[in-house]
Amino acid sequence: MKIRGAKKVHYDSGPNMTPLVDVVMVILIFLMLAGSFVGAEHFLVSNLPFSEKGAGTAQLPAGFIPDEPLDIRVDPRPTGDGFVATAGQIRTDNAEALTQQLTRMLKQLSAAGKPKDQIQVKINPGKNVKYKHLILVYEAAMRAGFEKIAFATSH
Repeated sequence: MKIRGAKKVHYDSGPNMTPLVDVVMVILIFLMLAGSFVGAEHFLVSNLPFSEKGAGTAQLPAGFIPDEPLDIRVDPRPTGDGFVATAGQIRTDNAEALTQQLTRMLKQLSAAGKPKDQIQVKINPGKNVKYKHLILVYEAAMRAGFEKIAFATSH
């Protein structure tokens, strides 16, 4: 005796969706993990000085005394393998020498009665200066003891 009823019942359930759901879940998890790392970028903290011109000017409070500016101009070497930093009478292409000269300059400014927290170092990058050279100048100013260091737009 053959049972014919089992062969008559047939469903057309459509395509199998399980692999599609698995792939979508893997992509969703990947995007969630990758998206959480985007906010962890690091930036150099800089306090830009107040300016009296430009679109982003702020109203200066009454009796405001601006910080003593110390501009460090950073240009690439003509050979392209380093940098030349110029600040007043300082002109060097060595980060250690720049640290020593900036330390001397800070001592001279302190001896003249200017507190460290009222001296603003502004690093002006030249055209085609590499980022790593700007960081070397920034670190030299930090090692010299300056507290306020800012970056300007290229000159």
